[in-house]
Order: sequence, then C-alpha cells, then structure tokens
Amino acid sequence: MDRTTHALAVTLFSEILTADQLVRNRLSRVLPGGMEISHFSVLNHLARFGVERSPAQLARSFHVTRGAMTNTLHRLEAQGHVHIRPDWEDARRKMVAISPAGLRARDEALAAVTPMVTELVGDLGEDKVRAVLPILRELRLRLEDDSA
Repeated sequence: MDRTTHALAVTLFSEILTADQLVRNRLSRVLPGGMEISHFSVLNHLARFGVERSPAQLARSFHVTRGAMTNTLHRLEAQGHVHIRPDWEDARRKMVAISPAGLRARDEALAAVTPMVTELVGDLGEDKVRAVLPILRELRLRLEDDSA
C-alpha cells in the first residue's frame, strides 16, 4: 500500500469512527427515559420485522456476542419491553418478541430521535445523503463479509 492510499484509508476510518461517536452521543442525549442505544436498536429491529427472533439470531444481526445480547435482552425484559419464551421446538433455545410496551417505547424513542436525524439530513442536503448512502452500504457489506 503506497503512502497516499494508506493516508486515505486512515482518514476514512478516522472520519467514520468520529462520526459514529458523535452520533451515539447525540442519540444518547435524546433517547427517552434513560433508554440505551442498544435497547432502541433491538426494539426497532423487532418492531420493523414483526417476528420473533432467537437471542443468537439477534446477536448475529447486531454483530455482538451472545452474552452482550443476553444482557440487553434481560434489561429489556425487566422493563417489560420484550417477552422471552422457550422455543417450543428446541428447549435449548429461547425466542424473543417485542411487547406492546416495547412498541410504545420504540415509537417514543423514534419520535425523539427523528427531529435530530431530520435536521442533520437537512443541514447536509438530501442530494449529498442520497449520494453517500450507496458508498456506506457497500462499505458495511464488505465489512460484514469480513466478519463472517
């Protein structure tokens, strides 16, 4: 790798990591009731797809360990936001579904973060956001391929 390519790679990942940290900080400030980003992410995922998922499936979807996902799910269950039940076909597994309270919490969180995200898109301009999405998507897909 030549110096120019190396510098470009370092700059790209520096910008991505810094943007990630800044977005997480902003999201943490606007999420309601002390909700964590990981909680919102799981609730949003379950609400969008509308089907039960196993903790292992969720861990794979979020690229986290099963232990980390189990911790998040236990906290969401304690708050009444998810239901965790045994898998009737395989007693070793559990299945997770979003509860009505979880749907309300997700909707409340979505309502809280939408103005911030909408403002960012407005500040950047819709054309720039549309232009960068395919690049970010390709980068994500390549990184997911590497993690398999």
